[in-house]
Amino acid sequence: MVDFNYQFNFELSDEVRYSKWLEAVALSENKSLGDLSYVFCSDGFLLEINQKYLSHDTLTDIITFDYCEDDFIHGEIYISVDRVKDNAKDFVVSFDDELLRVMSHGLLHLIGFGDKTDIEKSTMRLKEDEKIKMFHVKQ
Repeated sequence: MVDFNYQFNFELSDEVRYSKWLEAVALSENKSLGDLSYVFCSDGFLLEINQKYLSHDTLTDIITFDYCEDDFIHGEIYISVDRVKDNAKDFVVSFDDELLRVMSHGLLHLIGFGDKTDIEKSTMRLKEDEKIKMFHVKQ
């Protein structure tokens, strides 16, 4: 089950569509969704989490907490909508596609993909692009 939470004035336009897409992303990697929570928040909210739980004093677009068991995806994904907006401008993409990229990025981490090395980063980017395309396929 996918749960969406909002810490400020932002909401997804169609939660059902996003839920179905996230389920399809998990299935495309031979995983099943368990309890998955997305929290959309501000830079300040996510900075506090970054400082408190990860001892990082930097802004970030996403923080993922992994509670997975076997092939079942369980986790909490916090996304800074402020960072997504800025990243969309910096990367010259739409806000919607950048949001999809970040949402899939968090789920891909829970599935087991990393992004520490250059090879991992390249694989992650390819997977993100693949998953964004899945969202845009007519349902």
